[in-house]
Amino acid sequence: MTGPQAHQADDTARADDSAGGSARAGNGTMLRKLLVMAAVMFGFGFALVPFYQRICEVTGLNFLTGRDPGAERFAQNTQVDRSRVVTVEFDANSRGPWTFKPERNALDVHPGELVTIEYDITNHTAADMTGQSIPSYAPMQAARYFRKLECFCFRQQSLPAQDTRRFPVVFVVDPDLPRDIRTITLSYTFFEIPGAQAQWRAQPETRTN
Repeated sequence: MTGPQAHQADDTARADDSAGGSARAGNGTMLRKLLVMAAVMFGFGFALVPFYQRICEVTGLNFLTGRDPGAERFAQNTQVDRSRVVTVEFDANSRGPWTFKPERNALDVHPGELVTIEYDITNHTAADMTGQSIPSYAPMQAARYFRKLECFCFRQQSLPAQDTRRFPVVFVVDPDLPRDIRTITLSYTFFEIPGAQAQWRAQPETRTN
């Protein structure tokens, strides 16, 4: 092939090579972006718990890192105010392959009364997994009057594959709760902690199957 036809063939070949190179470069760029996004999301799972721990330290609301050291004595020495009723609503959200729900959606309690509510958490995967629960309260000012003696949110919780466990929350509503607060919503978000080592605990959680 000679003349104009040969030049045209060369131009077509160069165009094809250029298009192929551009496609390969585009695919490489996309792959790098996806890898960066995956790394960021993986790291976010590890960073989230320390982030909340730091918030708790700064605000003095130690919901996550450990139990209230004075809650048990407080519950033993506080009079129950039977003239008041506070409705405590329980909410559960999960981030990951879990089923997470309270045994009841709400309870009417007297301030100063010792109350226990239980949550069921199911691991639907074929692998052992570890998660952490983050609590929140509404209205926010009610948080300081919500004294927890026991809570699965105090530590990471591990579940075997295809297993369900029941976790208690034991609490007392402080009688000093402002009288205009008649309803408290306790909400938990339970999410997986990637790479966390499973540590099985027999108490206080109870297997349900």
